[in-house]
Amino acid sequence: MYTVGIITSSDKGYAGEREDKSGAVVKRILEEAGFEVKRQVILPDEKEMLKKEFIYMSDELNLNLVLSTGGTGFSKRDITPEATKEVIERETPGICEAIRMLSMQITKRAMLSRAVSGIRGNTLIVNLPGSPKACEEALDFVLGELNHGIGILLGEQKECARK
Repeated sequence: MYTVGIITSSDKGYAGEREDKSGAVVKRILEEAGFEVKRQVILPDEKEMLKKEFIYMSDELNLNLVLSTGGTGFSKRDITPEATKEVIERETPGICEAIRMLSMQITKRAMLSRAVSGIRGNTLIVNLPGSPKACEEALDFVLGELNHGIGILLGEQKECARK
């Protein structure tokens, strides 16, 4: 069972002005898939706060997976990708490319996503979309491969090419 942290990036959610539906969807899907959610937080769209939480979840809690939701669009306050890039050590672009590929089949607006993903130590960090529906679609599409990737990262599985 892999451990997970969930970060919702939302000024209104942090202020208590909006319910965090995306974080709740992410948590439900992960728990149904057998992951253990160890920490779930809502933060404002503030780069330093997001960076601090990514680092805390990775370095202090030693979580295997950290998923963020929200803050990946074009708004001036959307800075989750920038915060993520500043804390990861190695990029994993295929994950967010796959999510965008799937999402583009549903809505052309998916091309506006600036989400990124990468590795910090033994933690995989992935930015998810902000909407509950898009989070569900994305996780349904990539969760099995994320599970496999975490196994490789932790040395529990061998990397192999599919035919």
